[in-house]
Amino acid sequence: MPSWVMESIPLFPLNTVLFPGGHLPLQVFELRYLDMVGKCIAADRPFGVVALLDGAEVRQPERLETLSDVGTLARVRDWAAPMSGLLHAECVGERRFRVIRSERLKNGLWTAEVEVLEPDQAIAIPVELQDTADALGGLIRALQDGPQGAQGLPFAAPLLLDECGWVANRWCELLPIERDQRQRLLMQDNPVLRLELIQDMLAERGMLG
Repeated sequence: MPSWVMESIPLFPLNTVLFPGGHLPLQVFELRYLDMVGKCIAADRPFGVVALLDGAEVRQPERLETLSDVGTLARVRDWAAPMSGLLHAECVGERRFRVIRSERLKNGLWTAEVEVLEPDQAIAIPVELQDTADALGGLIRALQDGPQGAQGLPFAAPLLLDECGWVANRWCELLPIERDQRQRLLMQDNPVLRLELIQDMLAERGMLG
């Protein structure tokens, strides 16, 4: 699918990086985001998740946030409102986007015109990178054998252990790396190169057989 432009989508700046296919649980309590997420649920449309380069997730009127210019669309798959003023939302990452221009509204909500980027090509795992997929498969089996079973997986199905982009993205979420490093990996358009970078990180940590 080619890229296309979406006008005026709401943004949710976070101290994390969402990848396509990733699972994002949110506890929403700020009025601006309660309203924004509620409208997205009602219209079944996504919002944009971008990493905070500077600033705080909770609004500080005297401080302006600095946002990454590449993020990921997020769609609410399930939600609950256990009490007034609190929303639990289970979201999944869809396609990446690049911010063309953004605006902070009076209520503190960011909106942006974005270019939605092409998804990763479905490239099979090369032989020299198969150890990264094998290691991820072993980790997934261990999580599935745990007390929460498949519910304990920190990402959404289907499991595409034979695709470079999917395997790289899941490691990007699981590895204990800095947010800025995750953001650079998100911005890497080539899924094979992204997986090669992950292989280097796993090897450095002694996580490959």
